[in-house]
Amino acid sequence: MSAGTLLLIDDETSLRQLLARVLELEGYTVLQAPDARRGLEQLRQHAEEVLVVLSDVKLPDGYGLDLLPRYQQASPLAEVILMTAYGTIPDGVRAMKEGAFDYLTKGDSDDQLLVVVERAADKARLQRRVADLEKKVGAQYSFESMIGQSAALTQTKKLAQRVAPTDSAVLLEGPTGAGKELFAQAIHQASLRRSKPFVAVNCSAFPKDLLESELFGYKKGAFTGALSDKKGLLEEANGGTLFLDEIGELELNVQAKFLRVLETQQFTKLGDTKPTSVNVRIVAATNRNLKQEAAEGHFRPDLYYRLSVFTVLVPGLNERRDDIAALADYFLQYFAARLRKRLRGLEPEVLQQLYRYDWRGNVRELKNVLERAAILADGDLLTVDDLPTEFHYLPTPLTTDEASDRTLRTLEKRQIRQVLQETGGNKMESARQLGIGTKTLYRKIQEYGL
Repeated sequence: MSAGTLLLIDDETSLRQLLARVLELEGYTVLQAPDARRGLEQLRQHAEEVLVVLSDVKLPDGYGLDLLPRYQQASPLAEVILMTAYGTIPDGVRAMKEGAFDYLTKGDSDDQLLVVVERAADKARLQRRVADLEKKVGAQYSFESMIGQSAALTQTKKLAQRVAPTDSAVLLEGPTGAGKELFAQAIHQASLRRSKPFVAVNCSAFPKDLLESELFGYKKGAFTGALSDKKGLLEEANGGTLFLDEIGELELNVQAKFLRVLETQQFTKLGDTKPTSVNVRIVAATNRNLKQEAAEGHFRPDLYYRLSVFTVLVPGLNERRDDIAALADYFLQYFAARLRKRLRGLEPEVLQQLYRYDWRGNVRELKNVLERAAILADGDLLTVDDLPTEFHYLPTPLTTDEASDRTLRTLEKRQIRQVLQETGGNKMESARQLGIGTKTLYRKIQEYGL
């Protein structure tokens, strides 16, 4: 197996071939070029493979230090090592300042050359892994990766895409489990801050007396147990995006500090007297009606109006039922792969039940249902029997005659069916809610064919 691909550019044929042979014996694949023009052609052609460029400083058609930016432009992730027979300290300093990995004098030992090349190759490999990871993260959390083509989702995506490239604060409103954090991630990935940190904080997950110190950090001695300085999550997100999930859970005094961050990009740590400056974009999310809470005094109106300059309403699953089939198929394939099962799809009756269900837990609930069903499934197709109990008692759609039938018998049938659905088929609880005996309920179920 090759240790990687190198590009060697030198007009001295014998020396170039000798160096190439030394490097090939170490397991490298070595491309060769006698001048800058052909070296750049090779580099552009093999930009994805070349880890290190070893270039003579004095070439027939160019000077190595002047060629350095062109090498970097042709392959930004490759490292460049410059070689010269007459090295000078000023040239070496300039080369390092302009981004060369090293500046070597020809005639040094092969061992020294191999050590430098290996270090440069290691750095290039790491840079490629980081770049690949960033691509995968970007693809995973992009607007394009969101599953569904419903009108509600499409409209929300268009709105979020408009605000993403800006630095404006964004307030994401929507029910729990609808995917607000996914939208926050997509906004971050579509912004100029994508290469900087995305820090997510669930404000409801921290005890209220700890949340302030976690967000803003503290100085040593600020309180009992503060044995050293601590950076807060705001500082961790410096240059990037801070996502505050369930921002309605913030205490009023913490809200005041966040208002200052939004207005001045400054805050004061616990136990400190000097402000700390940050460059952070705030994206917040809530499942509450913050406007109403602000009117009732439970949330600072000034912070609400500062956050709600740009509000994005994330639709619940019941508002985007056209996406259920695509989401269900995605989750099924995902869990089938994790569980190593050969599930290739859902039976039509399963999809009918998923469409008829009231998704109060939204996409998160659908994901949980599909995970449970995938665990239980034995065949190639997911069946209704694999679904949780509550899906076995869903009401069938009313016919035209049933919808217009207002007789006592029909109304009783509808009511029993609805209560059975809400209790997940629990007969004792259903009988209690209906105010009848369990035996009576069983008789009614049989009578109405429920």
